[in-house]
Amino acid sequence: MLEISPNTKINENELQIDFVRASGPGGQNVNKVATAVQLRFDANNSSLPEEAKARLIHLAGKRMTSEGVLLIEAKRFRTQEQNREDALQRFVELVRKSLAKPKARRKTKPTKASKEARLKEKKRKGDIKRLRNKSFDME
Repeated sequence: MLEISPNTKINENELQIDFVRASGPGGQNVNKVATAVQLRFDANNSSLPEEAKARLIHLAGKRMTSEGVLLIEAKRFRTQEQNREDALQRFVELVRKSLAKPKARRKTKPTKASKEARLKEKKRKGDIKRLRNKSFDME
Protein backbone atom coordinates (compact mmCIF):
# COMPACT_ATOMS: atom_id res chain seq x y z
CA MET A 1 0.00 0.00 0.00
CA LEU A 2 1.23 3.44 -0.96
CA GLU A 3 0.34 5.99 1.74
CA ILE A 4 -0.82 9.29 0.24
CA SER A 5 -2.22 10.81 3.43
CA PRO A 6 -3.11 9.41 6.86
CA ASN A 7 -6.59 8.37 5.65
CA THR A 8 -5.83 7.71 1.96
CA LYS A 9 -3.89 4.75 0.68
CA ILE A 10 -3.51 3.42 -2.86
CA ASN A 11 -2.88 -0.25 -3.53
CA GLU A 12 0.34 -0.70 -5.49
CA ASN A 13 -1.57 -3.10 -7.78
CA GLU A 14 -3.29 -0.01 -9.23
CA LEU A 15 0.09 1.25 -10.46
CA GLN A 16 1.85 -0.15 -13.50
CA ILE A 17 5.60 0.51 -13.58
CA ASP A 18 7.59 -0.19 -16.76
CA PHE A 19 11.29 0.30 -17.38
CA VAL A 20 12.27 1.67 -20.77
CA ARG A 21 15.44 2.94 -22.37
CA ALA A 22 16.17 6.57 -21.62
CA SER A 23 16.99 9.01 -24.40
CA GLY A 24 19.81 11.52 -24.41
CA PRO A 25 23.49 11.36 -23.54
CA GLY A 26 24.86 8.47 -21.52
CA GLY A 27 27.30 6.63 -23.73
CA GLN A 28 27.05 2.85 -23.98
CA ASN A 29 24.91 2.65 -20.85
CA VAL A 30 21.95 4.39 -22.48
CA ASN A 31 21.85 1.81 -25.28
CA LYS A 32 22.08 -1.25 -23.03
CA VAL A 33 20.14 -0.56 -19.85
CA ALA A 34 16.45 0.35 -19.45
CA THR A 35 16.73 2.88 -16.62
CA ALA A 36 13.86 5.26 -17.40
CA VAL A 37 10.57 4.59 -15.63
CA GLN A 38 7.02 4.94 -16.95
CA LEU A 39 4.44 4.92 -14.16
CA ARG A 40 0.83 4.42 -15.27
CA PHE A 41 -2.20 4.96 -13.06
CA ASP A 42 -5.74 4.41 -14.30
CA ALA A 43 -7.51 7.30 -12.56
CA ASN A 44 -11.01 6.37 -13.79
CA ASN A 45 -10.86 2.86 -12.30
CA SER A 46 -9.01 3.81 -9.11
CA SER A 47 -10.05 3.82 -5.47
CA LEU A 48 -9.80 7.63 -5.21
CA PRO A 49 -12.91 9.67 -4.33
CA GLU A 50 -14.76 11.05 -7.37
CA GLU A 51 -13.97 14.73 -6.69
CA ALA A 52 -10.27 13.85 -6.24
CA LYS A 53 -10.33 12.01 -9.60
CA ALA A 54 -11.72 15.09 -11.33
CA ARG A 55 -9.10 17.34 -9.73
CA LEU A 56 -6.34 14.84 -10.61
CA ILE A 57 -7.39 14.83 -14.26
CA HIS A 58 -7.34 18.63 -14.26
CA LEU A 59 -3.97 18.87 -12.46
CA ALA A 60 -2.29 16.22 -14.62
CA GLY A 61 -2.86 18.14 -17.86
CA LYS A 62 -0.86 16.60 -20.72
CA ARG A 63 0.28 13.71 -18.52
CA MET A 64 -3.28 12.31 -18.63
CA THR A 65 -4.24 10.24 -21.68
CA SER A 66 -7.65 10.43 -23.32
CA GLU A 67 -8.54 7.10 -21.64
CA GLY A 68 -7.96 8.62 -18.19
CA VAL A 69 -4.56 7.01 -17.56
CA LEU A 70 -1.97 9.14 -15.78
CA LEU A 71 1.51 8.67 -17.28
CA ILE A 72 4.55 9.86 -15.34
CA GLU A 73 7.98 9.44 -16.93
CA ALA A 74 11.11 9.61 -14.79
CA LYS A 75 14.53 9.56 -16.41
CA ARG A 76 16.46 12.09 -14.33
CA PHE A 77 18.80 9.53 -12.71
CA ARG A 78 21.08 6.80 -14.04
CA THR A 79 19.61 3.94 -12.01
CA GLN A 80 16.25 2.21 -12.21
CA GLU A 81 15.68 2.41 -8.46
CA GLN A 82 16.30 6.17 -8.24
CA ASN A 83 14.01 6.80 -11.23
CA ARG A 84 11.35 4.52 -9.72
CA GLU A 85 11.47 6.45 -6.42
CA ASP A 86 11.34 9.74 -8.34
CA ALA A 87 8.26 8.63 -10.30
CA LEU A 88 6.49 7.40 -7.15
CA GLN A 89 7.33 10.61 -5.29
CA ARG A 90 5.96 12.77 -8.13
CA PHE A 91 2.84 10.59 -8.30
CA VAL A 92 2.19 10.86 -4.54
CA GLU A 93 2.66 14.64 -4.65
CA LEU A 94 0.20 14.99 -7.55
CA VAL A 95 -2.41 12.82 -5.82
CA ARG A 96 -1.96 14.79 -2.56
CA LYS A 97 -2.67 18.00 -4.46
CA SER A 98 -5.79 16.44 -5.98
CA LEU A 99 -7.07 15.41 -2.54
CA ALA A 100 -6.86 18.97 -1.20
CA LYS A 101 -10.12 20.82 -1.70
CA PRO A 102 -9.59 24.23 -3.29
CA LYS A 103 -10.50 27.22 -1.17
CA ALA A 104 -13.80 28.76 -2.25
CA ARG A 105 -13.42 32.22 -3.75
CA ARG A 106 -15.48 34.95 -2.16
CA LYS A 107 -16.46 37.88 -4.34
CA THR A 108 -15.24 41.19 -3.01
CA LYS A 109 -15.85 44.76 -4.12
CA PRO A 110 -12.91 47.05 -4.85
CA THR A 111 -12.30 49.65 -2.17
CA LYS A 112 -12.90 53.34 -2.77
CA ALA A 113 -9.15 54.03 -2.56
CA SER A 114 -8.35 51.34 -5.16
CA LYS A 115 -11.00 52.76 -7.53
CA GLU A 116 -9.55 56.25 -7.15
CA ALA A 117 -6.00 54.97 -7.67
CA ARG A 118 -7.07 53.15 -10.84
CA LEU A 119 -8.81 56.23 -12.26
CA LYS A 120 -5.84 58.44 -11.36
CA GLU A 121 -3.47 56.06 -13.17
CA LYS A 122 -5.81 55.92 -16.20
CA LYS A 123 -5.84 59.72 -16.33
CA ARG A 124 -2.04 59.88 -16.11
CA LYS A 125 -1.57 57.29 -18.90
CA GLY A 126 -4.13 59.11 -21.06
CA ASP A 127 -2.28 62.41 -20.58
CA ILE A 128 1.00 60.77 -21.64
CA LYS A 129 -0.63 59.38 -24.79
CA ARG A 130 -2.36 62.69 -25.55
CA LEU A 131 0.99 64.50 -25.43
CA ARG A 132 2.37 62.08 -28.02
CA ASN A 133 -0.28 63.26 -30.50
CA LYS A 134 1.11 65.43 -33.32
CA SER A 135 -1.69 68.01 -33.03
CA PHE A 136 -0.43 68.94 -29.56
CA ASP A 137 3.19 69.11 -30.73
CA MET A 138 4.68 72.62 -30.38
CA GLU A 139 7.08 72.52 -33.39
